[in-house]
This record gives sequence, C-alpha cells and structure tokens, in this order.
Amino acid sequence: MGISLSILLLAVGAVLTWAVSAEVSGLDITAVGVILMIVGAIGLLVSLVFWSSWGGFGGREASGGGGGPQTNIVKDD
Repeated sequence: MGISLSILLLAVGAVLTWAVSAEVSGLDITAVGVILMIVGAIGLLVSLVFWSSWGGFGGREASGGGGGPQTNIVKDD
C-alpha cells in the first residue's frame, strides 16, 4: 500500500465517519469509516517507515555526474 492510497483511505474513512448521515440496514457506516481510517493510518506509517529505510527522505548526496570518488588535494607551499 502506498502513501497516496493510505491518504485516500483516511479521507474516505473520515467522510464516512463524520459527513455521511445515511443509515443502511445491517451495516454501521460510522464503524466502516473508523476501520478505513485505522487501516489508512497504519498503511501510511508503514509506508513512511519503509520509504525512510530505502532512502526516500534523503540521506544520500546527489552525485555531480563525475562517476568516480572525490579526492581533496592539499598542496603545501
């Protein structure tokens, strides 16, 4: 589950929980909304943790396109 799907589940769950006032026999729409929000929040947290562990938030420096290791040469005069 990706971040966008998790946010979508959170949004749909919030709408079902707080904005829908319809009643369906045999189904509690508020409970479905809460369940969707919980699943969306867990999915978002898991996605962020895995994205962070795979380097999604940075932590790596972009290479300048040189390809090789960089060396600093210090000349003593």
